[in-house]
Amino acid sequence: MRAMILAAGKGERLRPLTDQAPKPLLEVGGHSLISYHLQHLAQAGFREVVINISHLGEQIKAALGDGSDWGLQIQYSCEPENALDSGGGIQQALPWLGKAPFAVINADVFTDYPLARLRAVKCNHAHLIMVPNPAHHPQGDWGVKGGRMVPDLEPRHTFSGISVYKPSFFENSSAGRFSVVPMLVNAAQQKQVTAELYTGDWHDIGTLERLQTLRNSQDQN
Repeated sequence: MRAMILAAGKGERLRPLTDQAPKPLLEVGGHSLISYHLQHLAQAGFREVVINISHLGEQIKAALGDGSDWGLQIQYSCEPENALDSGGGIQQALPWLGKAPFAVINADVFTDYPLARLRAVKCNHAHLIMVPNPAHHPQGDWGVKGGRMVPDLEPRHTFSGISVYKPSFFENSSAGRFSVVPMLVNAAQQKQVTAELYTGDWHDIGTLERLQTLRNSQDQN
């Protein structure tokens, strides 16, 4: 199984830090956010990783190189300055992701989810890792019942930014900027999206305040 890390966003809510460095290179505990993902992917048995880049993307390439420091092979999918959003980014990277199901991870989350589990996922089109709603997103996203994502079910949980897709999930999509969310909701309404609820450590690094909170917690460990 191959993996993709979504790393093309500008990180507007993390300015001014992201004026000088891309969000995935912001550090927690002395290491960049994206390096934690690479380390955990390698430990989970992944060997080939695609990273989409846009805003200050050359810094990411310079920092990570070809991935050999982690025993990985990294392919970079370069996007325009406006980036292609989640769906468009994955769709552009399909040629490097192969014909088998692949894992996708948002670069701006920090978690101890055991990524080796993703390698054993069996799904029709997509599989989502959901988490309990954090304080900044109390309304959640979607429900989980019987191992499936149910869009309108209560209680709702929050999408973690970790998922597995079959390449065929994107076969009818066109090149360009688009979100994967409407596709997931549509497929879930047809009972084609599986899901699990993970209650371990998970953080969404979307703002300066949340980044500092995570940094403080890691400094105390």
